[in-house]
Amino acid sequence: MAYGVGISLMATSSGKFFADLILPHLNENLMMNGMKPIKLTETTETMFENTEIKSNILESIRGHDVFIVCDVSNRSKGLSINDNVVALKTLIASARIADASRINLILPAFPYARQDKVWGREGITAKMFAQELELCGANTIITLDIHNLAIVGFFDKCVVENLKGFRDLYKYILENIDSPNLVISSPDVGGIKRATLFATELKRNLITIYKERSYEKVDCIDKMEVIGDVKGKDVLLVDDMIDTGGTVYNSVKILKEKGANKIYIACSLPFFNGKACARMDELYNNKFLEKIIGTDAVYHEPNFTETHPWFASVSVDDYFAKVIFNMHTSKSISKLLTDTRKKDCDSK
Repeated sequence: MAYGVGISLMATSSGKFFADLILPHLNENLMMNGMKPIKLTETTETMFENTEIKSNILESIRGHDVFIVCDVSNRSKGLSINDNVVALKTLIASARIADASRINLILPAFPYARQDKVWGREGITAKMFAQELELCGANTIITLDIHNLAIVGFFDKCVVENLKGFRDLYKYILENIDSPNLVISSPDVGGIKRATLFATELKRNLITIYKERSYEKVDCIDKMEVIGDVKGKDVLLVDDMIDTGGTVYNSVKILKEKGANKIYIACSLPFFNGKACARMDELYNNKFLEKIIGTDAVYHEPNFTETHPWFASVSVDDYFAKVIFNMHTSKSISKLLTDTRKKDCDSK
């Protein structure tokens, strides 16, 4: 996009909180480059008595570079993930009808990302969702640590920009965890690549945990084994998300059984669904868990860190704002995706 093209930032009701966090950082970048600040484009989202959802854009966005924020996991407004997805699709359709030049989606957490392969007589829902977004008119998807990069291949036309939570989690760990005997671990072999990145940058040894899961039942792990020595050592467990917390709960317990000292967890998407908070409360109260470091890409109530002192929230809204700015001004974002300590917006 060229500088002369207008930019619009709007949100579904579920994405309003995250959009409000992004906006001041985006305006800072705009003004630093001689551009006018913007406000959130005014929209309405209506749910009818029969639960149908409609979105309406109340301002002209003709020819604009449009960025739509939708936090599908945010259920604070009483809407389910599926409701939020429908609201997103109706807002995309509204932006297309309003003649937006380009429609970019900000999805802090990509929905249905764990429905990415076939285990039996089931559809690949992540692929279905990707096709629906393209059909609605989306041009670009910006998300954080998508569960499986193979999902990018489900899109035929959309460009998918997969941001890295590591960028800001790494900074927090450097500034707040001072442990000379820290080792890095993944709760399962599927997360080895992610844990290796932390181990490499922090210059720490890497261990892992072998996990056998029963896919015939929800939230069921059959067997776990630690591969590596953790006796007397502090451990940083690295994962992309915490949903019900079953995997990390069992990982922390087995690490303690093997003699680990302090245990920390870093994850990009701290959903904490179902029994997760109760499980983490138990680990923390039993002094098994020191801290979970997660990003604000997942919405939590304002007093969440007060009621759950084991959680520390790391901001990624400025990260998303920089990516939005670079995309709007046709600058490369590769450095923002790969360089964890890059401070400026420009790619050299």
